[in-house]
Amino acid sequence: QLQLVESGGGLVQPGGSLRLSCAASGFTLDYYAIGWFRQAPGKEREGLSCINISGTSSAYNVDAVKGRFAISRDNAKNTVYLQMNSLKPEDTAVYYCAARPRWCSARTDEYKYWGQGTQVTVSA
Repeated sequence: QLQLVESGGGLVQPGGSLRLSCAASGFTLDYYAIGWFRQAPGKEREGLSCINISGTSSAYNVDAVKGRFAISRDNAKNTVYLQMNSLKPEDTAVYYCAARPRWCSARTDEYKYWGQGTQVTVSA
């Protein structure tokens, strides 16, 4: 069964950091671009960042995450990471990873596989 599983979410104080992981099972991530998305209550799902098969990353929603979020991949571990620093209360959301063949896209409907999401709450 092809599956993506996110982990690493939780409750963190403003200014803190979290590293989210997206682990694949049932298939290898080597041939897939992986995107990170988030959805806050009452809002649409938005793209954050993506990394393609060559390791090149793309940033979406740049104003919200510029200089604070960084995506990386470890194909040996079949895992993609999202390092989040200087977290703000407005970063509170469910964070999802998703996979599509080879190249990145900002469009959620172009991703083939989705994880179940991990909750990130930024609060004092």
